[in-house]
Amino acid sequence: MENRTDSVATLPQAPLPPRAEKAVPALSGGWPLIGHLRDFQKDPISLLSRGWRERGELFQFRLGPRDFFLFTGPEAHDFFFRAPEDQLNAKAVYQFTVPIFGRGVAYDVATEIMDEQLMFLFPALRKAALEKFARIMFKEAREFAEALGENGEIDLPHAMNELTVKIASRCLIGEEVREQVDTGFADAYHDLQKGINTLGFFLPRLPTKAHRTRDRARERVAELFSRIMTARRDSGARPDDFMQTLIQARYKDGRALSDDEITGILLTVLFAGQHTSAVLATWIGLELTRAPSYLARVREEARDVYGEAGSMSLESLKEQVTMEHAVRECERLHPPLIMLIRKILKPMRYKDFVVPAGAMAMVSPAVSHRLPHLFADPDQFFPDRFAEPACEDKQHSYALIGFGGGKHRCMGKHFAYMQLKAIWTVLLDRFDFERINGFPAPNYGSWVTGPKEPCRFRYRRRPGSSVFR
Repeated sequence: MENRTDSVATLPQAPLPPRAEKAVPALSGGWPLIGHLRDFQKDPISLLSRGWRERGELFQFRLGPRDFFLFTGPEAHDFFFRAPEDQLNAKAVYQFTVPIFGRGVAYDVATEIMDEQLMFLFPALRKAALEKFARIMFKEAREFAEALGENGEIDLPHAMNELTVKIASRCLIGEEVREQVDTGFADAYHDLQKGINTLGFFLPRLPTKAHRTRDRARERVAELFSRIMTARRDSGARPDDFMQTLIQARYKDGRALSDDEITGILLTVLFAGQHTSAVLATWIGLELTRAPSYLARVREEARDVYGEAGSMSLESLKEQVTMEHAVRECERLHPPLIMLIRKILKPMRYKDFVVPAGAMAMVSPAVSHRLPHLFADPDQFFPDRFAEPACEDKQHSYALIGFGGGKHRCMGKHFAYMQLKAIWTVLLDRFDFERINGFPAPNYGSWVTGPKEPCRFRYRRRPGSSVFR
């Protein structure tokens, strides 16, 4: 989920010069009334990649009554992410999150209020907090591995969702919520996740089964969080967690946050720290198990890092460069958010093109991360592209945009990297894994794009002792 972070300086928008306007090239193959909707629903990335090959870094296409403009490549990304909010607006697009996060938070409030709410998050991302989180991630991953036993089968997306919910709830919300993960919270949260879908993006209030389930789940989560907050206030307990930070927080005008605002911000944080991580964790397992030579290097690095320490820390996770390159390569090949969208509020000029107000602007990590002039053999899993001397991601600050960019760059990127490295370091130390099914295609029916099911793995405990005590 995209989040606003630090402010990025934007250049003043001069009036468009009175020179001849050049029309943005249109993607071929649209149908009357529906435009490219049919092909987009079938495989949006194939459609958008074709547009880039045919029309270049900027082209337009139509989905039903809406016109979209795709910006592709680092230079176009820079233009997209630096545009001011009154020209390219995220709030107008992400209204589908309001039924999930609730009223009065995130994309349901004015920009200045949203900025204040996001400022409340920074204590959870300081070094002291990340050091504590590293220990929690290690503990949760080890308990999860222990519960798997010696051998068996797992549904990998389900397993990664379960584990990341436990980690994120304990790190980002509070111990009481973590204690109820197995007794109702995980089910309610999973029902909320179903509200993040392509149909919900266009029609978030449509009374579908998934949306009715989403709304009931939001009520259950709100009731749970409110009970915990009431109990804390009654007892005077002040645990060191993010829920308590919000209970004690105040807006600039001195007003305390309501329970529903706290619930909404906690859900925003939880989605940002869990949903995309669960999907990316699944892709990491899929890619590593079909790259045995690189997998061996990951395990060798873990032995070097943990052979003497025997436990995990923030510093030890930073030392796992080989593992981090695998994580970043999966972010490149399988970005959980395949499209980032803004509404165009004012006409804008990009090079010789003028993009009209009222349409939608878009960047696609899934398209841009496979540009052959940026990434060698772009369809191949090759984590060493991030190492010296290649450093392909350092060609431009917007070569890799899996976590967004500009003022909406996801502030939880480092938390996500830590979590993914911790999970797979522990699991690969304990088990050998083998895919039961073939390598899955992406499931474009979900807003956060994971693999199509079935996605099952066999696992067996590895011989020899663990690097962890």
